Amino acid sequence: MKTKKINHVFQTIIQDELQENKIYISLDYNTAIHKCACGCGEEVVTPISPSDWKLIYNGESVSLSPSIGNWSYSCRSHYWIRDGYIEWAENWTEEKVNKIRGKEKRKQEINKRGLFKFIKKLFK
Repeated sequence: MKTKKINHVFQTIIQDELQENKIYISLDYNTAIHKCACGCGEEVVTPISPSDWKLIYNGESVSLSPSIGNWSYSCRSHYWIRDGYIEWAENWTEEKVNKIRGKEKRKQEINKRGLFKFIKKLFK
């Protein structure tokens, strides 16, 4: 269910004061930042890379994948940004959060090792 519109703003450098219901995107720094969708006021930083979040811009709105799970914040909110809307997702248990974090860490390590091997081959 799409519950709240979130507007996108492309900027080279993200401004200090973030507004509610806006996602600020810096392609130069491969980062998207927004205030938590629950309204708690926390700033949510999503790095954009093959091993982190994927940003899709369709000419009118943005989507981020995978979902955003603010497990380190007291609100523990969990949602998707799809086609410029916040879509709330299910709450996760601590066990599930830890399992997914472990998978993500292994994926990032594999991607880093692959990049290092590729660079080494270039300079042989």
